[in-house]
Amino acid sequence: MPDKYTISHYENNVDFVPDFVEGKYDIPIIYPEEYTPVEWVRFHDARTMTKCKKYGIHFFENDYHFQNIWVRREKYKHMFLRFGAVMSPGFSTYIDWPFMVQLWNHYRRHLIGSWMQDIGCKVYPTILWGDKRSYDFCFDGEPRGATVCVSSVGLMKDKELKRMFIDGYQRMMEELYPETIIFYGIIPKECDGNIIPVEPYYYRFKEKKHDED
Repeated sequence: MPDKYTISHYENNVDFVPDFVEGKYDIPIIYPEEYTPVEWVRFHDARTMTKCKKYGIHFFENDYHFQNIWVRREKYKHMFLRFGAVMSPGFSTYIDWPFMVQLWNHYRRHLIGSWMQDIGCKVYPTILWGDKRSYDFCFDGEPRGATVCVSSVGLMKDKELKRMFIDGYQRMMEELYPETIIFYGIIPKECDGNIIPVEPYYYRFKEKKHDED
């Protein structure tokens, strides 16, 4: 019999059941949202903010900053609702991780995103992929012809990672034909579409250093 800790966490993970799922892995669906301009802030910083409606929350930071929303999401419900928009949490799908771990993180991203919409948030889906194995699931549950979010941070300096990012981006365009792409990070010339650029957080420190120089 599972111990109390296991039961508690299990119940926490299944107390929300999405209305609809998609694909052979039953990925919860995130519905399309019309794009509304906001200023984007990291989840890590959003927790202490007030007057938030002109801002949106993104999760393009290390996973440990937001892992707790998987088992304690009700704790953050009122915080999410204060903001004008929120991206689905970017639980990572690194290419050197096992296939099942990548799939699990895609499922978690969508369960939380579906729950966010259910409580009344405007949710833009974060699209993540690894190598071509991830194409088996990474576009399931995503809205077609809508607003999506991607990030190239940490990928552009490595030729192979850059190539895989561009391949995945082009596959995303074919699968989802997004109306708007909120793009966090450097935009390769190979990436087309109606792109809304978002400057990464670390650029602020580069600008500050240049000002001091």
